[in-house]
Amino acid sequence: MPNPLLGPSSLPYQLPDFAHLGVDDYREAIQEGMRRNLANVQQIADNPEEPSFDNTIGALESADEDLSRALSAFYVVVPAHGTEEIRALATELAPKLAAHSDAIWMNQQLFGRIAAVANGDQTGLAPDAQHLARRYITSARLAGAELDDESREQLAAINAELATRRTQFQERLLNDTNDLAVHFSTAEELDGLTTEQLDLCADAARDKGLDGYLVALVNTTMHPWLASLTNRASRRRIYEATAQRGSRGNEFDTTALVVEMVELRARRAALLGYPSHTAVRTADQTVGNPETIRERIYPLAPAALANMYREAEALQELINARQHAAGEPTFELAPWDWSFYTELLQQERFGLDSADLVPYFELRRVLEDGVFHAATKLYGITFTRRTDLVGYHPDVMVFELHNEDGSELGLLLYDPFARDTKQGGAWMNSPVQQSGLRGTLPVVCQNLNLPKPRQGAPVLLSVDHVNTAFHEFGHALHGLFSQVHWPTQSGTAVPRDFVEYPSQVNEMWMTWPEVLLNYARHHETGEPLPADLVDKWSALGCFNEGFKTTEYLGAALLDQELHSLSPEESVGDLDTFTAAALERVGLANPYVAPRYRPAYFAHAFGNSYDGAYYSYIWSEILDADTVNWFTENGGLSRGAGETFRRELLSRGDSRPPMDSFEAVVGRGPDITPLLRRRGLVQD
Repeated sequence: MPNPLLGPSSLPYQLPDFAHLGVDDYREAIQEGMRRNLANVQQIADNPEEPSFDNTIGALESADEDLSRALSAFYVVVPAHGTEEIRALATELAPKLAAHSDAIWMNQQLFGRIAAVANGDQTGLAPDAQHLARRYITSARLAGAELDDESREQLAAINAELATRRTQFQERLLNDTNDLAVHFSTAEELDGLTTEQLDLCADAARDKGLDGYLVALVNTTMHPWLASLTNRASRRRIYEATAQRGSRGNEFDTTALVVEMVELRARRAALLGYPSHTAVRTADQTVGNPETIRERIYPLAPAALANMYREAEALQELINARQHAAGEPTFELAPWDWSFYTELLQQERFGLDSADLVPYFELRRVLEDGVFHAATKLYGITFTRRTDLVGYHPDVMVFELHNEDGSELGLLLYDPFARDTKQGGAWMNSPVQQSGLRGTLPVVCQNLNLPKPRQGAPVLLSVDHVNTAFHEFGHALHGLFSQVHWPTQSGTAVPRDFVEYPSQVNEMWMTWPEVLLNYARHHETGEPLPADLVDKWSALGCFNEGFKTTEYLGAALLDQELHSLSPEESVGDLDTFTAAALERVGLANPYVAPRYRPAYFAHAFGNSYDGAYYSYIWSEILDADTVNWFTENGGLSRGAGETFRRELLSRGDSRPPMDSFEAVVGRGPDITPLLRRRGLVQD
């Protein structure tokens, strides 16, 4: 039988036939795809005709169709259902794919043609083609196309090493996260968890052949259950297990990999003529250069830290009062106490127990009556469950989307639950990208990491989970609404520091009254979320924002500090560097650790946010400003939705992204709404 990935799928929307794809299919399709891609590229490079957009850049957009199809399907499966065999194949392929990319971008004949088109007369080219030509020449230069033979050889070797270490990091972190799940003998040690959460822990322990309860870890430093657990020793055990991932000196240790990757990236930057990896990463981003990050993002740290210390003081006062009332000795606030006492302080100040909200956030209602409902109201799109189509795992739900006029829009594969074969966090990716050139409509995958309850039990979400569901669907809309011709401009293929912007805007609909009251209904009675709870939730404002901003900036600025090193500078001991860097940027403190420490910083060392984790708050400048624009232009209205869809979500990277922002808002961005949102300025 022919390999199903080496030609268009016969399934609707060219959905890959995941049910019949095995490891050998992926291997064969990717290897053959690379061969075909190189042959096509060399044919373009050897073309005796004068370079033109059509015979060079336009031709390159078609040259990788088979490889793109295979890789898009494979890299949907790797993070979401990475069995041992799949992860082994990813490790095997990583250096080969890096070498393949280098063989294309460092092809001197090809670069000469790209440069001739990009630097030549572009009269008559459509704006999207002009932008594509500019992006090609920038990408080629950042890939080393202008280097001499010896430097290109060195760069290729570095790229291969980086690719291997990245997959090793992913593998070790997943294994260590699973291995460090915290075992408890009694339910009393987990007092504060719900019956459903205890059931999950009991099932997890049983699956590992253990008695008692097993608490699975999450990707961030702060485990969400720390807010509920009354036993301080149990909170500490979970926190410390989370914080030591990747740094135990065992076979899953990632610290050497992190140091090697940082130093390899610095050497790579020097070969390319840049002072640091951050300079390389920002060269094709909207921020432009690392100096702008230091001017705009670094100064947020002192105000965030000051807010955090005020919050810590209030928490310590609460600890002291409660301990005195109980006749118990006081103790100093520690990181594993923060969430628990913040929850108690929230109850004291606002009368709101976060646990009171959870029964109103059931997964199906949140998704269909919240996330989907908001999209229907804004954009007129509709959703139909397709039980005849399957994904790569039985948990995946498939939805077909249509525009208001009934025309086909695309498919959504929704994968909500955590499992041992799944990486932590939440993300969106696409096994099929929209492209006018290829005649494809989008297929988008959405991944969360919700604990899967026992059969028949409700899937209840925390406030953070609900926010994540709306956030990730913003990415999905960016992919689904794409209306571009060229494949490399499709959907979310925008600069890294712009890609989070549409997803963060979509978070606003979580608390929009019309949307909230449509999905926030008690999972047993169907009663809407009571008005008094809505009012209390709304009154939180900037409560605990000092912690949140300090935690995020700790990771974002640590990423910058690590990737600002020159080849002559050494990371040295990773813990020592981390402590010194946090001191340097003004975020060192005894209470709030970075959201990710380097040893488990998957965004920077297992994903593609290296030197670019600042993107979330940079995008939030645009997001906060756009939330104001929506509010002033009808809110949840078709008019505002159509403008946002037409001018931004549909554009992908077919024009400079900031042009799309300005086409919506009517001007450049204003940072003031962000500062107000995070409590960093006083009105």
